[in-house]
Amino acid sequence: MNYDRILIRYGEISTKGRNRRSFVERLKRNIKAALRAFPNVTVEAGRDRMYIVLNGENSAEIIRILPKIFGIRSFSPALKAKKDLENIKTAAVDLFKNIYKQGQTFKVSAKRADHSFPVHSDELNHDLGAHLLKNFPGLKVDVRKPDINLRVEIRKEAAYLSVETILGAGGLPVGSTGKTMLMLSGGIDSPVAGFLSLKRGMEMEAVHFYSPPYTSERARQKVIDLAKKLSETSGSMILHIVPFTNIQVAIHKQVPENYSMTTTRRLMLRITDELRRKRSGLAIITGESLGQVASQTLESMYAINEVTNTPILRPLITMDKTDIIKLAKEIGTYEISIRPYEDCCTVFVPAAPKTKPKREKANFYESFIDFEPLIQDALNGAEVLEITPDNDLDSLFKELF
Repeated sequence: MNYDRILIRYGEISTKGRNRRSFVERLKRNIKAALRAFPNVTVEAGRDRMYIVLNGENSAEIIRILPKIFGIRSFSPALKAKKDLENIKTAAVDLFKNIYKQGQTFKVSAKRADHSFPVHSDELNHDLGAHLLKNFPGLKVDVRKPDINLRVEIRKEAAYLSVETILGAGGLPVGSTGKTMLMLSGGIDSPVAGFLSLKRGMEMEAVHFYSPPYTSERARQKVIDLAKKLSETSGSMILHIVPFTNIQVAIHKQVPENYSMTTTRRLMLRITDELRRKRSGLAIITGESLGQVASQTLESMYAINEVTNTPILRPLITMDKTDIIKLAKEIGTYEISIRPYEDCCTVFVPAAPKTKPKREKANFYESFIDFEPLIQDALNGAEVLEITPDNDLDSLFKELF
């Protein structure tokens, strides 16, 4: 059935106070951007609800897009009816003609948001139920587990009828809580960290380090594909691909092997922080999970963090690997991440990396190398790509931010 509108229910936005309007406006803007391919659509936003007026556009295609937009708790394709009992009855019959199958059960769940409507909710349930039973002889009532739950919402401007509630992505609208930089490797963890950060409303740019000829073009493409997958939720994403070969070679030659991983991470963080500063970001996101590898112990994090005062956000810090893998599969990044192409984090990996490095020693070893020119060369050589979803809606969010 091609519905005439879709009712959007807010999630966490509903808990906001004086600043609720800014979150609602951001969600409205994101939805409009996501539906740019449907020029006749209009979006109407209120304090408690949002409505997508379809104006003849294909409701099935729009329903396919909405679950990926953060800030939506749930939504229901709906028919709008004038606020009188006869019009509501007619709309209910029209709706059931399109969805009812012989032998199905139903119930009516009416809600009067507008208490000036003269028919009370229980009475409306009874009247609509009786009318539907009259028009569909095989229909039966089941108030506990019905096949069809007809929801009728009486609001100030109209009545809305729906039979389906589709869960949304939840979270907060992308772009509502500030800009961040995601350190995106080709592994499983960092894309999941990016997804969870997007869900908290962050606008995000990604930074990836690559080391040709030690890493291949396929490894680079893997990261681009991961960014594309994330952009399905954010709409678009800027990806900085930073050449890291010269820095890694210098570390390998001058820093003791057991401290090379610590120094590598410190240099990556310094470069990411410089990109953050240039791009007006407020924080850096990593895919670290406590204790998972040598560079993710508390002692390692303490030593690595020394190079910046910028907040480091670690959404996965307490998660088990199995939970991270499960989420990666759910969001569609897992199959990309396990492609057998190595990234620069696997180049020159020491046999026994230090799990409890000291800041003093890291600084001492690094003092013998002037990294600043190498850092500037890496920044100057960075490739900047605008990544959009790899589907027929590539340019949806081009003007989102």
